[in-house]
Amino acid sequence: MPMETGAVIREARTSSGLSQAELATRAGTSQTALSAYESGRREPSVRTLERLLHAAGRRLAVVSAESPAREPSRRELARVDRTLRQVLELAAALPVRHERELRYPRLPS
Repeated sequence: MPMETGAVIREARTSSGLSQAELATRAGTSQTALSAYESGRREPSVRTLERLLHAAGRRLAVVSAESPAREPSRRELARVDRTLRQVLELAAALPVRHERELRYPRLPS
């Protein structure tokens, strides 16, 4: 099952008993950058991910998927195309009225 990159980094770091600062130092990056990777605010490059995992005693491996990606048939693409066009036409037909100020319903006191 695929994992989020940040979760992979965090799991490798914690299972190695390292703090963010320690792993960042070992990997040659900042603790701030590592925190952003772990939280998902930033995505590391493959090279950086490989360096982070190596510093935590892990390695990055590429494995073959169980089944190759399936390309949709022309019929499936045509069906999705029709549906998307209908949604866009419906959205375009809806009235739009922009108010000068934001209005919201009053909540009971």
